Amino acid sequence: MSIRVEQDGEITVVTIDRAEARNAVNPEMADALFRAFTAFDRDDSRKVAVLTGVNGVFSAGFDLKWAADNVHETWFAEHELDSSFDGHDDRPRKGPMGPTRLTLSKPVIGAISGPAVAGGMELALWCDLRVMEASAYMGVYCRRWGVPLIDGGTVRLPRIVGHGRAMDLILTGRKVDAQECREIGLANYLCDDGAALETALAIARDITRYPQACMRADRISAIRQWSLGPEEALANEWKSAATFRKEGMAGAGRFSQGKGRAGDFGDI
Repeated sequence: MSIRVEQDGEITVVTIDRAEARNAVNPEMADALFRAFTAFDRDDSRKVAVLTGVNGVFSAGFDLKWAADNVHETWFAEHELDSSFDGHDDRPRKGPMGPTRLTLSKPVIGAISGPAVAGGMELALWCDLRVMEASAYMGVYCRRWGVPLIDGGTVRLPRIVGHGRAMDLILTGRKVDAQECREIGLANYLCDDGAALETALAIARDITRYPQACMRADRISAIRQWSLGPEEALANEWKSAATFRKEGMAGAGRFSQGKGRAGDFGDI
């Protein structure tokens, strides 16, 4: 198996480990990624996941060498979506790259070194946050081979960087270095080469410190608003008031007792 799953406190680290193929994902690996993230989402002891790759490579995308000899109608049928698809984990659907059709209840951080291209870029876009090393890069490299974006790339990329920039990247398939990724919103954080995983883990540890129900409610509301009009989105957001009853009242009590004053959140 070329997918490793390890635990770091309350954080799950999922590593693509197929250096000989620049971490290209074949169907066996896609299934392992899918199962790793559904298990993470269902495990109450896990709060944040980090997705990364070995040997200074995030992922070169779907394994086209495998595809050249093995993609037949049965493969397309396996990934077909019907009108009942809603992304929820009660009826999960596996994408060609694995977890890309899942809408998890908890955040995932991509720790990106080297290439995150084609399907690898789509995996990165699926993550909530992306940490990129200085020499890392993205790109719709599958443009060169007549392979479309079918793991959410045409959906998530415009939502992250805007339609005009997305069209540039989708149509040209050009390389986008880490600095440009940061400038257009593809990368949330930049770091030195070799530091992506530790930087992502540091961010993840900060996230684990917060009251989780409130954080997850805000996260899912921000995700769901894309498919709703303003009025519906506001009504959906108000459902998060339930978490104020569960966590916010206790947090207000801690604040009133002096926690967090003068910007000191070391002990909240």
